Amino acid sequence: MTSPKLPAFARPRSSSQWKNPTFWVLISIVIVIVLSFWTLDLQLARMLSVDSAVRMGKFLGELLSPNLDPKFLSKLVVASLETLAMSALGSLIAAFLGLLLALPASKAIDGTKSRWYFITRLILNALRSIPELVWAALLLISAGLGPFVGTLALAFHTTGVLGRLFAESIENAPQGAAQALRIQGVNEGRIFIFATLPTVLPQLISYSLYRWENNIRAAAILGVVGGGGLGQMLSFHMGLFQMRETSSILIAMIILVVLVDALSYVARRLMSR
Repeated sequence: MTSPKLPAFARPRSSSQWKNPTFWVLISIVIVIVLSFWTLDLQLARMLSVDSAVRMGKFLGELLSPNLDPKFLSKLVVASLETLAMSALGSLIAAFLGLLLALPASKAIDGTKSRWYFITRLILNALRSIPELVWAALLLISAGLGPFVGTLALAFHTTGVLGRLFAESIENAPQGAAQALRIQGVNEGRIFIFATLPTVLPQLISYSLYRWENNIRAAAILGVVGGGGLGQMLSFHMGLFQMRETSSILIAMIILVVLVDALSYVARRLMSR
């Protein structure tokens, strides 16, 4: 007579489960999280104290009463348009430069790499590895304060991001039409313009619009290092603890981001039809 078969959850675990890589990855993640809480001085007791709650209440009270003075609002509109222009121009420059760098950074039809493949990949990696704020701080030395610095900072960082995305899109593009033209003896430049580019253009535009959404947020904070626009106003009034003006600037940032997100969404929907 055979013994009854135990259900799966009641069976003894084999030692092979301890050799599972997934188990050790999860254990490592838990250890890293525990060490993060242990090494950081979070000061939760101070943050949750009564004195902190009173100060936060006073701060929120001032923040919920924005400055609606017409003179200040006129300055706010100008700064908002400046931020919008910075993000749009920076994204446009980045899309152009990213496409130029994506061509040598993408593999050819037969899988071979161009002569400039590794150099252009290195340039793209370097551009996107440096955040916009750091680019703006570096460019202050040569370009000075103002929106020009913010535009260049956005363009440099976004060029690295879009160049990598564009290169991947070009490599993964369908090659049927390009191969047909290549058999007819058409040169590679015309093949890209008339076969590859029309295929990947909707995806390139979608990537560019998405990065524009990100750049409108980044442009709003570049003023912390003197990049112009809403960020510069925010840094100035927060430095003086003028919370009513700060509240108006934050509301303008939210409205601007929502508008750009809506325009980008509508544009992508129209292209997908």
